[in-house]
Amino acid sequence: MLKIAIVDDNTFLINAVKEKLSFFDDITVKHTSLNGSDLLTKLEENHNLDLILMDIEMPVLNGIETTQIVKQKYPHIKIIMLTAFDNDEHIFNAIKAGADGYLLKEINPKDLYEGIVETLNGGAAMNPSIAMKTLKLLRNPIDIQNPRDQEEISLSTREVEVLEQLSKGLSYTVIADHLFLSPSTVRKHIENIYKKLQVHSKIEAVQKARNHNII
Repeated sequence: MLKIAIVDDNTFLINAVKEKLSFFDDITVKHTSLNGSDLLTKLEENHNLDLILMDIEMPVLNGIETTQIVKQKYPHIKIIMLTAFDNDEHIFNAIKAGADGYLLKEINPKDLYEGIVETLNGGAAMNPSIAMKTLKLLRNPIDIQNPRDQEEISLSTREVEVLEQLSKGLSYTVIADHLFLSPSTVRKHIENIYKKLQVHSKIEAVQKARNHNII
């Protein structure tokens, strides 16, 4: 039996991953944790595990910090980052921390299972978009050494306010109400935010703003 742990601050997503793994008789989920600190406590009690599926964005202790600690203390345990984001900085930091693979949460059960088996056999599970980005990072390591130093992003106070509202998952009309603006003005601000951050979606904009401590 392959002994797996799942670490994610979202119980719905933990259950979704458990359901994906339930199709395979040779996998057992030993335990789940809502953050890295919780996982480390469980590993102190029993570190008889083969692999951990690790989220990145978590409170208390995030996935990258946790990966680093687990790899130092329990080098026999393989770690696959299972995350919603495939941004360059996360990939680079995860690999640096010692992650053995990097998959996106939308992965189907078969590919997840094959990724786990491949990683336990000494391979590195990566979905195609991550593999491409990893190659790009290896070719241009200068790009990711100090993204904050290299990139000056200046958003206006109003744009930051709009972005903060956007990060809460609010619609344009609700944001407009909250900030006493018209929906078309909100849309214009969001267009400008995308342009300044050089992104194409709400998730990318919020993630990049968080990475640069803008929100």
